[in-house]
Amino acid sequence: MLEDKNEMIALLTGVESSKKSYYTELKKTVDMLQKKNMQLEIMNEVMKSIKIDMTLEEILNNMVDKLKNIIQFDRLSFFLLQNVSLTLINVFPENTFTIERGIDLPRDRSLYWMALTKRQVMFQQVETPTWNFHELEFLRNLKLTSILVVPIYSKNKEIGVICIGRCFREHWHSDDIAFLEQLADHLAVSIENTQLYNEVLRSKQEWENTFKAVDDMIIIFDKHVNVIQMNDSVRHFLKTHHHKDNLLLEQHYKRLANKTFQTEKARYKEINFEDQSTFELYTYPVYNNKNIVNGVIAYVKDVTEKRKMEVQLLHSGKLAAIGEMAAGVAHELNSPLTAILGNSQLLLRNVKDDDDSFTLLRDIKTCGIRCKDIIKSLLAFSRQEEYTFQTFHINDAVKQVLNLLKYQLEKNQITVITNLHKDLPMIEGSQQQIEQIIINLLLNAKDAVEAIVKDNKEIEIITSLENQAVKVSVRDNGIGIEQERLSKIFHPFHTTKEAEKGTGLGLSVSIGIAKTHGGSIDVISEVNKGSTFQLVLPLQPTNKTEASV
Repeated sequence: MLEDKNEMIALLTGVESSKKSYYTELKKTVDMLQKKNMQLEIMNEVMKSIKIDMTLEEILNNMVDKLKNIIQFDRLSFFLLQNVSLTLINVFPENTFTIERGIDLPRDRSLYWMALTKRQVMFQQVETPTWNFHELEFLRNLKLTSILVVPIYSKNKEIGVICIGRCFREHWHSDDIAFLEQLADHLAVSIENTQLYNEVLRSKQEWENTFKAVDDMIIIFDKHVNVIQMNDSVRHFLKTHHHKDNLLLEQHYKRLANKTFQTEKARYKEINFEDQSTFELYTYPVYNNKNIVNGVIAYVKDVTEKRKMEVQLLHSGKLAAIGEMAAGVAHELNSPLTAILGNSQLLLRNVKDDDDSFTLLRDIKTCGIRCKDIIKSLLAFSRQEEYTFQTFHINDAVKQVLNLLKYQLEKNQITVITNLHKDLPMIEGSQQQIEQIIINLLLNAKDAVEAIVKDNKEIEIITSLENQAVKVSVRDNGIGIEQERLSKIFHPFHTTKEAEKGTGLGLSVSIGIAKTHGGSIDVISEVNKGSTFQLVLPLQPTNKTEASV
C-alpha cells in the first residue's frame, strides 16, 4: 500500500522533485488559477455592468474600478479615435492631467499612434526608452517608470488606446498583458455598441425635432390606417378648431389614406372648413425593405393665404388689362370727340346768344370738354410706368381725380366736400403717381362709408401747407379701422374686402409712391366714426419717409 502511494507521488511530482518543491509549485498553480478566475470574474462583471445607454465615461469608470483589483498601476489614460484624431478622453486618477482633455495627439513620433495603427501592445521604459517618442516628456513629468499602451480595435476599425503607467519597476507579466488585450477586445465591442446606440438615438432625436418643428401637419398611419404618430401642428389644430372641422379633417385624411393603400400612389385633396380656411391634403405610401406598403404619411398644409394671394394677383392682372383697355378706348374716343368739339365751336361762332340753338351748342361743347378731361385722366391712369418728375400743382391732381370718380361717388349718394387751399406753391414730382395715391385714398373712403348705415355719407378732401410740406387729407365718416389693424394696413395684400372687390395693394403701392417723393402717409381712425388719411409731400423731396399711424 505504501509503495503504491510513493509511486503516485512520483508520477505527480516527478522522480527528481522534492516534497518542498512540490508544494511550492502547487501554490503557484493555485495562485495562478485564482488570478485567472478573478480575471474572468472581473471580465464578466465589467461586461455585465456595461449597459448600452451608458456614456463612455461611465463605461471607463466601471472598468477602472474593477481593473485596479487585479492589476497594479498608478495612472490610466484613455484616448479615443474621433474622425482622424486621437483625442484624450479621460484620465485616472483625475488629478493627473498633463494635457487638456480633448487635445489631439500628433501622429509624428507617437507611441500611442504606433500601437493603434500596428494593432500591437507597446511597452516602453520611461527612464531608459529605446527611442525618443512624443509622449515621453509628459510621462516623465508624471514620474512614471514604464508605460504600457494597449490598442482598442475591432475587425472593421481602430477605436482608441488604453495607456497604463507605473511608478515602480515591477515587470509586466505576459498573463496580465494577455488579459488586458482580451479586456480591450470586449471594451471595443461595448464602445462600438454604445457609439452605434448614441448615433441611432441622435438620429432619432433629430428626426423627432424636425418632425415636431414642421409648421404643416404630418400624420403617420400603420397598415390598418390607425394613427401611430402626429406632430405638434396637428395637436394645435385639434385644440384650436371647431369639433366639426376636426371630424371633417379626420374623415378626409382616413379616406385618402385608404385610397393610397389601395392604389399604392400618392393622393391629393383640398379641404374647405367652416371658418373659410383652405387646406391641401396629401397622402404618400411608405414602403418597407420588401417594397411593400406598410404605412401612409398624410401631409396637411394651410393654403388659405396662398389662395387669397392668387385671387388678388389675378384681380391685379384684370386691373392691368382694364388699364390697357381704357387707354385704347380713350384713344379711340379722342378722334370723334375732336370732331364734336371742333364743329360745336365753329357753329357757336355763327350763332347769336339769343338764338335757341346757342344753348344746345354750348352744352355740346361743355360736355365735350368734360369728356376730353375724363379721357385725359384715363390716359394718365393707364401710363403709370411712364411718369417723370416735374413741377405741378397739387390742386390740379385732386381735380383730375375728381373728374374720374365724381360720377361713381354721386351714384352711391356720397357727398364730396372739397376744401382746396388757393395759394399752394408748386411741388416737384409725378402728378400722375400722386393722382394714383389720391384715387386709392378716395376709393378706400368710398368703401368705408358704404360699409356703415348712415344717412349722410361724406368724404372731405382738404389741401394745405404746413411746415414746408403740402398736405392732402382725405376724411370720411365711415366704418373706421381697428387700432390693432392700423399697423398692418400698409402691408401688401392686407385687405378686409372680398377677393373680387380689392387686392390689398392700394395702400402698399401708395406708401411706395409717397416714399419716392420723400413723403409719408399718416392715418388717424376711430371705429364707427371714420378715418383721415393724410398725404404729406415736402416742397423739397428727400429720400427719408415713414408710414405713421
